[in-house]
Amino acid sequence: MTDFEWKPGYLKTHKLKASGIIAILALRYLYTSLFIYGFVHKIMRGWMWSDILTQHFTKRLHELLATNAAPGSIETTVALWQASYLEHFALPLVMPIAWVVTIGELIIGVALLLGVTTRLNAAFGLFMLLNFAAGGYYNLTIPPLVTISILLILLPTGHWLGLDRRLNRKYPESPWFK
Repeated sequence: MTDFEWKPGYLKTHKLKASGIIAILALRYLYTSLFIYGFVHKIMRGWMWSDILTQHFTKRLHELLATNAAPGSIETTVALWQASYLEHFALPLVMPIAWVVTIGELIIGVALLLGVTTRLNAAFGLFMLLNFAAGGYYNLTIPPLVTISILLILLPTGHWLGLDRRLNRKYPESPWFK
């Protein structure tokens, strides 16, 4: 799949493949925009130097502990696990988490925008999304974003449009640019 070329002749003879690649690249840039937006939002709100994330975590912890689900149900079990995650991991490490999330969103966004180390950064994005869900911030956007993350990990989108192809040619043994 790394043989894709942005040449008119290639695009005409491989219409279906080119359409699929363009669709996946559109998803990559949508995914990228969400991380860049997240970074800008957190910088503008002062996440890295204020207690705003502590407030979010504390509020969500209380919401999870106040669940009205039946005792022993899957919903209650998940809510209690998420509350435990917040109480024993996220709240004690709130400032390092605020920095990792904010700077991580910048790194992921820029790398995916440039198409450099795309697979690695898609995996980092997936890790962040799963941690958001573990902390009780699950919503209907998580499954499609997880699916996009997996596609970006599996497919060589940085070779199709980005620096990964050039860097892979220069450093063929490096796993970063595959």
